[in-house]
Amino acid sequence: MSEHGSRRKPRPGRARKRAIRAQAALTGVAYSVAARQLEAVGLRPGETISSYGRTIYPAGHDSYRQQIIERRARRSFDERLADTRRAAVLPGGRAQHLVERFPPTRGAQGSKVGPLYHGEGREELITMLYLTVAAESPGLVPAVGDLAWVAEMGEETALDMACAELDRDARAMLDRDPVQLWPQIEATLARTAQSPDWRLRQEATRLSALYRALRTPRLGIDGEPYVDDLPLDGARQILDAVLIVADDGHAPGTRVRVLAQEHEKAEGTIIGALWGPAGPPIAYRVTLDDSTLTFDAETDKLVVLPGQGSVAR
Repeated sequence: MSEHGSRRKPRPGRARKRAIRAQAALTGVAYSVAARQLEAVGLRPGETISSYGRTIYPAGHDSYRQQIIERRARRSFDERLADTRRAAVLPGGRAQHLVERFPPTRGAQGSKVGPLYHGEGREELITMLYLTVAAESPGLVPAVGDLAWVAEMGEETALDMACAELDRDARAMLDRDPVQLWPQIEATLARTAQSPDWRLRQEATRLSALYRALRTPRLGIDGEPYVDDLPLDGARQILDAVLIVADDGHAPGTRVRVLAQEHEKAEGTIIGALWGPAGPPIAYRVTLDDSTLTFDAETDKLVVLPGQGSVAR
């Protein structure tokens, strides 16, 4: 028999079965569930429904950000330990840690998404949020000794788990109307300035001065008064990303394809997550590529495009 004649004929459906197995492995679901996913929404190779999986650092066009993240992933144990010890110091140490861990970036070229994870004062704003959560719900703040013990592992994700409730409540505060949020923060800073803990007093005094400076109207070049905006979007995106570490999901910057009928097949970028009281995001805020339209989509109405996996944790 010739070599050509001895070759096996491809079995029908083999490629489909490989795709189903890959989808099951990628999403962590049963083979039968993965098969229904592929059939229901026509998933292409490498795509996943946004209800599954995790994207902490979307792999994108921003090579400088990618280098920063990859450099952090290569830190020595001593460097990681020094960082987790700092991150265990609430409120300012953790805020500083998160701002460095999720550096600024921009939306993909051709999209309508501008800066992400950006804005002057992100560290200070997140610190203010932690102080306000501590004042309103002190039970959500992990014990100092517990955090110090976890920090000695040198694993930032272990601290994320310990601070998950605190982070979620801080993130929830950013969904409040600014008319309510700013007075709450201001009142918290005033109370904390009277704290018996000298470190908290010092932090509150510094933040109060910054807050007053930012909220004091000043004249613009056109002669009209204006007030600087605090980086609400950047702080939201940072807290979205760290919550995804603990609860799965897809961080701002993740590229998606829309399944919802009114925007079917359109591609866009996740710019934020919508959270319930527990668990992964219940929906995502998406900006479409071909317009400035931003809308909220349930997690089963979005497909994560290929090549969006995390490069570090």
